[in-house]
Amino acid sequence: MNAPEATAGGSRARRLKGLVRKETMQIVRDPSSIAIAFVLPAVLLLLFGYGVSLDAKHVPIAVAVESPSNATASFTASLIASPYFAPTLFNDRQSAERALVERRVEGMVVLRSDFSRRLYSPRGAPIQAIVSGTDDNTARLISGYLSGTWRTWLAHRAADERRPLAQPVVRVQRVWFNPEVRSRNFLVPGLIAINMTLIGALLTAMVIAREWERGTMEALLVTPVRIGEIILGKLIPYFVLGMGGMVLSTAMAVWLFGVPLRGSFLVLSGVAATFMVAMLGLGLLISTVARSQFVAGQVAIIVAFLPAFILSGFMFDIASMPAAVRVFTYIVPARYFVAALQSLFLAGDVWAIVIPNTAALVLMGAIFLGLTRRRSHKSLE
Repeated sequence: MNAPEATAGGSRARRLKGLVRKETMQIVRDPSSIAIAFVLPAVLLLLFGYGVSLDAKHVPIAVAVESPSNATASFTASLIASPYFAPTLFNDRQSAERALVERRVEGMVVLRSDFSRRLYSPRGAPIQAIVSGTDDNTARLISGYLSGTWRTWLAHRAADERRPLAQPVVRVQRVWFNPEVRSRNFLVPGLIAINMTLIGALLTAMVIAREWERGTMEALLVTPVRIGEIILGKLIPYFVLGMGGMVLSTAMAVWLFGVPLRGSFLVLSGVAATFMVAMLGLGLLISTVARSQFVAGQVAIIVAFLPAFILSGFMFDIASMPAAVRVFTYIVPARYFVAALQSLFLAGDVWAIVIPNTAALVLMGAIFLGLTRRRSHKSLE
């Protein structure tokens, strides 16, 4: 390298260092940036970790016992002891039906007068379960829990009475990766993607739009710095900020909510860094189109946040979506990050999942940054 090239390289390094220092000082002086990067992710994790659950526990149900006996008392006790139900006892079917119609309970179990006599008959005991279908997910869970409680009670009672229990099929259930079947274990990792989307896309787009509104961007454009240096100077500080938010979210997930991290933290950091670059590229691209904070915020919410929340698999299963919507999810970067996150947290370093999803994020990041560079010019037009 000759002297002029070395001098030019040193000048570029000094300019980039100055731009990074400027952005870092602006972040430190702006409380809203720190709040979005650290306070908002912590609040969202606390809300979803403690306040949102897809598990059906302590569900209120009505139990109508038409003719009390030892057998009905035993089965009712098994429902009371179950962590899934909070039963209320009724003496007749009509009262239980009224409670179900008035939404005081989510389901009802009717033990008829000949329950004890027909308990071991070939036709089975006359037990009836009715579940409210207003919430179909809860209805399916209640139905499954009731069936499981019934089978368990029958097996225990047959063992106590030394009576054979005829079962054509004996089912032994195994749940891999999330044996506790806790919704928190897949909601909290997915929320890391939502937090990084907010930091990368929403924060970057609004902060740069604020510079256009205040006129500081025009002052920057008249300096000798190049467009590539401006983009890199914007990208580096917010990349560090986003990765700091990821570390905070991961620490809360593991140590506060007890979500297992079975994969490598190094691999998780690599995938998160790739996703962060993609989100920063999207935020910079939005800022080249919208030069006001209001417009930038609205565009970032519609283009980045809402698709990440709804179409990433964080809350809703992608496989159950209509075919047209499933096709649309392939252009949502958070889809790939959520899949990698849930695998790394619950299953481990499954390369068949990590590598394709990371490659998709690399491609999207290259597209966003390439479009940003193409649309960015050192002019006010």
